[in-house]
Amino acid sequence: MTQAATPDRRLWPANARVAHRTLAGQVYGLTLVDGTPATLTHPVTDLMTAPDGRRDRQLLLGADVSVLEDRAGWSFVHCHDGYVGYVPSDRLTAEVVPTHRVGTFATHAYAADDLKSPDVLQLPFGARVRVLDERRHFYETPQGFIPKKHLRPLDRPFSSPATIAQLHFGVPYLWGGNSTRGLDCSGLIAASLHACDMPCPGDADLQEGALGEALPEDADLQRGDLIFWRGHVGMMVDAATMIHANGNAMAVTYEPLANAILRIRTAEHSEVTSRRRVEGLSI
Repeated sequence: MTQAATPDRRLWPANARVAHRTLAGQVYGLTLVDGTPATLTHPVTDLMTAPDGRRDRQLLLGADVSVLEDRAGWSFVHCHDGYVGYVPSDRLTAEVVPTHRVGTFATHAYAADDLKSPDVLQLPFGARVRVLDERRHFYETPQGFIPKKHLRPLDRPFSSPATIAQLHFGVPYLWGGNSTRGLDCSGLIAASLHACDMPCPGDADLQEGALGEALPEDADLQRGDLIFWRGHVGMMVDAATMIHANGNAMAVTYEPLANAILRIRTAEHSEVTSRRRVEGLSI
C-alpha cells in the first residue's frame, strides 16, 4: 500500500479549523470555505507560519489574497502564488483592484501633488496601487500622491527578470524577505519574475521544480539562467557572473559563478543541483 505524501505546509490551504473547498474529500472535520477576497494595505507585511509565528515570506501593498479564516486578530490567507499563512487582520481591506505598480527601487506617497509636501508613506518596488486621478507630475492614489515617473501600469509588465534582479543590487539580505527593504535568494528570483508577469513560487526548492528546463552541466550559460544549490538560487547576468541575495555578504551581490561554486562547496559542502533556463525571457 502506497503511503500518501505529506502535504506541503506552505501550500496546503487548511489549518486546524478550516479548509478551502477544493480540499473536499481530502480533509475531514474541518469547515470548508470558499475564501473572501482581500487586499494588503501596508507597504510590506510578513506572511507568518502561525499567529505570532516566524516569517515565511512577505506580501506587498496591493497584493491580493483570499481570507480563509479571520480569528483573534489574525487572518489565515491563501496567496496568489499558492502560499498560505497568517497576517494581522488589520492589514487587510476589502478587495481593491490595482492599476499600477511601483516601478522604481522605492517611492514616496505625498500629502499633496507637490514634492515639498509631507511624505506620508514609503513604498518598495513592486507595491501595487490604484490610481484615482492624474495631475501634472503626480498620480493620486488612496495612499497619497505618487510621482508619475515612479509608477508603471500593470498592463505594461517588465520584460527582463535579470534587469529587475540588478535593480535590487545592494539590498540587504533578509530571510523570507520579498522587497527592496530586504530579501533572500528566492525572494530576489520571485520579485524579478513577478515584475515580468511570470509565475514563480516563493522558495528555492519549489522554484527549482517549477521554473524552466534543466540545462546540461556543460551548457553555455546566458543572462537570466538560474543556478540552484540545495536551499539557494542565483540568476546569471552574463555567461560567467551571477547576482544573488546571500548570507555571506548579507546583501544582493554579484559574484563570478566559479567563485560561488567553490565558496559554497568549501563552506557548506554543497554542489550545484541544477542549471535551468526559463524560455521566453527578454535578456
